[in-house]
Amino acid sequence: MLALELDEFMVELKDGSIKNVGPTNKSASAKLFDVESADVREFGDKRLKFVFEDDSGNEVQVSLFPEEAEKMAAEVESLAADSHVFE
Repeated sequence: MLALELDEFMVELKDGSIKNVGPTNKSASAKLFDVESADVREFGDKRLKFVFEDDSGNEVQVSLFPEEAEKMAAEVESLAADSHVFE
């Protein structure tokens, strides 16, 4: 399931083009639940790309620098040692 939240979001669709309407204070968040597959690969010269997909074909891609990916890996290891989720 993909949940998408858009704040202060208004665009104009004209002749097949999307144009911003109003101020540039827009923000968005995306959440993907019930992930069926997760992959990681190199992305460009300096990043890693994580790709998550659910069984409906919804996909979220996240690129991280190696330092950020290493931090996340360490956090997962810590949770694996201490959290009941991994039991």
